[in-house]
Amino acid sequence: RKAVLFGAVLLTFGHFLMAFEGSGGQGDPAINVFWLALAFIIVGSGFLKANISVIVGQLYPRTDTRRDGAYTIFYMGINLGAALGSIIAGYLGQTYGWSYGFGAAGIGMLLGLLVFIWGKPYLLGRGEPEDLAVLERRKAGIRFEWLLYAAGLLLVGLCWFLIQKQSLVGTLLGIFGAALVLYVIATAVTRLEPHDRDRIFAALFLIFGSILFWALFEQAGSSLNLFTDRHVDRTFFGVEVPASVFQSINAIYIVLLAPLFASLWTILGRRGLEPSVTVKFALALVQLGLGFLVLVAGAGSDGLTPVLFIFLIYLLHTTGELCLSPVGLSAMNRLAPAHMASLIMGTWFFASATGNFAAGLIAAATGAESASGEGAGKQ
Repeated sequence: RKAVLFGAVLLTFGHFLMAFEGSGGQGDPAINVFWLALAFIIVGSGFLKANISVIVGQLYPRTDTRRDGAYTIFYMGINLGAALGSIIAGYLGQTYGWSYGFGAAGIGMLLGLLVFIWGKPYLLGRGEPEDLAVLERRKAGIRFEWLLYAAGLLLVGLCWFLIQKQSLVGTLLGIFGAALVLYVIATAVTRLEPHDRDRIFAALFLIFGSILFWALFEQAGSSLNLFTDRHVDRTFFGVEVPASVFQSINAIYIVLLAPLFASLWTILGRRGLEPSVTVKFALALVQLGLGFLVLVAGAGSDGLTPVLFIFLIYLLHTTGELCLSPVGLSAMNRLAPAHMASLIMGTWFFASATGNFAAGLIAAATGAESASGEGAGKQ
């Protein structure tokens, strides 16, 4: 719980720092504030995302059939903020200036932090340390808990440096990813009972499968959004909608469809008809591919692509996401022994990071870097 709280504080700082603008370009000193803002957001997400997902899992027994549905509702709540954030920040950013858009994001994160503090009683004691004495112990005269916070701030500085070295980030992702997986496998083989060991191997299989999904799904934040900006008819009733607002479509679909999926998994689970996690992952990948095929059909039309095809690709990708992401969160928490829950959840998010890194490479390779449309002939 304290890790989530600390992560939310870092995220709030990061989003407010994003509101500072310079004149533009890599030579502007203000670019360092931008890198620092991203560093706060990276480390804040690291403290918050995996741990808050584990807390949700702790609210339900391991065999409770409501777990997948609960994670889907949790996912819906996240995307309610994502929908509002994309609309408000995107509109303010493209209409009045990005300092207003990112400033609004900072206010939203601050409100989220206050809600988490206010809602502590609803956690029913979940997320608390099993041994408070560990946090109270002193290392070099400093409480261990405060050393952890200091380490988090040091990581902000490290990330500020690393995100300016893209090739180095890719290398480190490979090295640390391999080390993390090997550590998990070694722990499973040497310290766990056969039943728990097999569960860990199943979790790793799902984790590797998720990398491909995120590498393609996360085109939404780069190449797909640039395609929407340059090649899609975005006019509604005579008003051209900013491309950034379309980032809210995925989140809106999730808010609308998540209750249906949550109910579906719960009803099928009670009747013994619920698909396995592996089948759900396969369905996610199929829908991801179908979404791109739909966009291929739309892009083949003369002139600007009708906006309907953008809504369709987001719809198929969202239904695929609902078959994979909340289900994956639930599976990681269910498959991992209690003492490895955060480690396995962190491995899940590490796979997401790897997929996002691959998504950036794909976007660059397909011409997304041509911000003003140069090279359209090549595309």
